[in-house]
Amino acid sequence: MTPSAQTAALAGPPDPALDTEAAGGLKQQYNLRSAFALAFSDVSPIVGMYGVFALGVITAGPAFWWAFPVVLVGQLLVCGVFGELVSRWPLQGSVYQWARHLIGPRYGWFTNWAYMWGLTLALSALSFAGSGFLLGALGVTGFSRTEQALTALGVLLFGSAANMIGGRVLKALLYVSLTAELIATLGIGTVLLLAHRSHSFSILFSGEGTAHGSAWLTGPFLGAVAIAGWSFVGFESAGSIAEEVKESRRVLPKAMALALAAVGILVMYASLGILLAMPDIGDVLSGKDADPVTTTLEAGLGSATGKALLIALVIGFAASLMAVQAAVSRAIWAGARDRALPGARFLGTLSGKERVPRGAIALTAVVAGSLLFISAEKIYALLLSFANAGFYLSYALPVLGAVYVRLRGTWEPGEWSLGRWGKPVTYAAAVWIVFESVNIAWPRAVNGVWYLDWGLLIMTGVLGVIGALVYWSVSRPGHMPSVTSK
Repeated sequence: MTPSAQTAALAGPPDPALDTEAAGGLKQQYNLRSAFALAFSDVSPIVGMYGVFALGVITAGPAFWWAFPVVLVGQLLVCGVFGELVSRWPLQGSVYQWARHLIGPRYGWFTNWAYMWGLTLALSALSFAGSGFLLGALGVTGFSRTEQALTALGVLLFGSAANMIGGRVLKALLYVSLTAELIATLGIGTVLLLAHRSHSFSILFSGEGTAHGSAWLTGPFLGAVAIAGWSFVGFESAGSIAEEVKESRRVLPKAMALALAAVGILVMYASLGILLAMPDIGDVLSGKDADPVTTTLEAGLGSATGKALLIALVIGFAASLMAVQAAVSRAIWAGARDRALPGARFLGTLSGKERVPRGAIALTAVVAGSLLFISAEKIYALLLSFANAGFYLSYALPVLGAVYVRLRGTWEPGEWSLGRWGKPVTYAAAVWIVFESVNIAWPRAVNGVWYLDWGLLIMTGVLGVIGALVYWSVSRPGHMPSVTSK
């Protein structure tokens, strides 16, 4: 099929059968509430705030807070595009399927390759960080890196077991996490803002000497925007389980947008409370206080708050891990269903009463678990540096594909649409996602080692070459099916 004929075929009407029964034996066991819980837990306000707060302050001072609304607005534009795409093609694998149907199998394959690696590396990061909080909550101090890696493996295996059991257990755990994160973030923000403010709101306009004037905007603040990018990724995970969601064409655009907006508001609210209550900003900027969130909470609420915070962090990181793994396993399964991955028979098999892709889940656990035991800390950091870039690269490809189809005039919306706002939102989302992808990958002299400063570009190149070899091995004539309208 020629590219023009393929694009014309893709502009045909959606197949309503996808809303009644999923292809391949998948069970439709999610609704708006559970799809929202999955996307909310994947983005996670606790992970989004705690993971970037200290680095944000060090990079751009207290005024780094403004990076949150900038990134949130940009990601909401992307979410709008994704809402239209998931309504048009509610298929397992989210960004993979959208890119594949917009442009073609090769384009979709490399989108999925970036997505799979970005999320699998994120699994490693989430389990490793969560293990440190778990050991702290248990009162274990002075633990070695091997002990933390073993604990992280346990956290990863727990999340994998929950995913393998099926949707009922996963949904129950996600609801618990959602409740805990809502209480924790709303409580932190409210108590600190009302009772423990140490600074005025004017501190939000202070870079604290990181730079001045336009130099601050083009230097530290751009770095803060890159860092804050990690806070608002994962909302597309609801689309990764599309064939398991009832009335997916109408439900999923709402679930993704509501989850992203809710997490964004919570992150900004809790971060504002912590910034205004920080006892000593100078200690944070100098690196003396490496954990300003815990320091601020203990100063304002007492040392007993520290253990409660650690428990909340364990819940948040574990829930985010489970949601990320649910998303990446469906992307792998979708690729295997299309015979586009090695080991397609194993990875494309559904198991158990709830029809779960246990082979794909096991693969993510093995790869992410292996990365936990890399002994060289700087090499480990290099591997994890691609996680954030992998998200944004896999977001950029379907957004740019949507721009291409709209410019050709062949776009036909699904049941949910932005209407006359579709074109401007799509074009604005493309500008944003390209800017942020370049901003994240830009080599900054922050690590003191050249291969870490250039780490994202190095990892992108290495994984790109590996991906090209894998694609060549699976794309022989007749091996991969052509795209048809679905």
